Amino acid sequence: GKQPLKFRVDVAMMGKLGFDIVVHDLPEKDLKFCQQAIQNYNAFKPVIWQGDLYRLADPKEGSMASLLYVQPDKSKAVVFNYLVNNRFGEWSKLPVKLKGLDATKRYKIRETNLYPGTQSPINPEQIYSGDFLMKVGFNPDVNGGRKSVVLVIEEVAR
Repeated sequence: GKQPLKFRVDVAMMGKLGFDIVVHDLPEKDLKFCQQAIQNYNAFKPVIWQGDLYRLADPKEGSMASLLYVQPDKSKAVVFNYLVNNRFGEWSKLPVKLKGLDATKRYKIRETNLYPGTQSPINPEQIYSGDFLMKVGFNPDVNGGRKSVVLVIEEVAR
């Protein structure tokens, strides 16, 4: 389709990551992004392949889709967030309530799959309780400039 490369790669990561592109024709930044995305995917693919899947935001009911994969021991999760409505002014207006985490554990959230030259507005040092993330939620800041946001949630050791 006409979606940006980052969006397409982020979507492909929800399953078995594959590329349907001519690699030697990619601009340098796109190639760098794809190489880093493969490393990121390899780091969290066990969560996707063996984890539990939760659908968090239904694209039929709003402007975004959100899915969460959680490791069985609830120490790590990956959240895929996508803006599916291209109308002007659409964004993730509310926090997304996560599921499947351990309410008693503490977690950090970091954005992964950043396109070269971009920075995440998400503070990777902030600590959240599992209870907070499941009852209040977390806004991934999906918008017209950030149509796909992939977040890695990791337990913080006490």
